Amino acid sequence: MDADLQLKGHAPPPIQSSSWAQKYRGATVEDLDPPPALSSKPTDPISVALMNAYERDYTHLTVVSEDTRALLGYLNIPRLKDLLKNGSVRDSDHVERAMQKFRRRGNVYKVITMDTPLEELEGFFNGGLDGNNPQDFAVVTDGSRRFVLGVATKGDLEEFVKRRPA
Repeated sequence: MDADLQLKGHAPPPIQSSSWAQKYRGATVEDLDPPPALSSKPTDPISVALMNAYERDYTHLTVVSEDTRALLGYLNIPRLKDLLKNGSVRDSDHVERAMQKFRRRGNVYKVITMDTPLEELEGFFNGGLDGNNPQDFAVVTDGSRRFVLGVATKGDLEEFVKRRPA
C-alpha cells in the first residue's frame, strides 16, 4: 500500500519513533550482549531455581521440557518471591507450580532473535504484538525457535541506551 501512495506522489506517513530509537543507530539484540539463558526444568525444586537466579542476578528464568528442551514457560522471580511470601508455593515445590506457561494454541508469539533491531524490541516491550500488552522481557531464540539463546529485559535496553554515546 505504501508503494501505491508513493507512485501517486504521496509520501507515506512518517514512522513515529521514540527518542531511544534514534540512539539505536542500527543496533540489534546481539549488541545488548544478553547473558545466556538459564533454564529450569518443571520438576526442579523452586529453591534451586531461585538460588540460580540470585547467583546470576536474573529476574526471569526460562522453563524447558526435560525430554525435548522445548520452551514451556518462565519464572518471573519477583512474582515467585511474592508467591513464596504469601504461601501460595513452598521452596520445596516443583517449578511447574509457580511457572507461567506459554499458551501455544491460538496465540502468535513474536520471534526475537539476535538479529532483531532494538527499535523492534522496544516496540515489543512497550506493547507486545498488538500494542496492548507491554512485556517485561523477551526470550531470545534462533530464527527457527529451536534454541533459547538468552533473555533480554527492558532494563537491558535502558542500560544499553545509557551506555551508548550520543
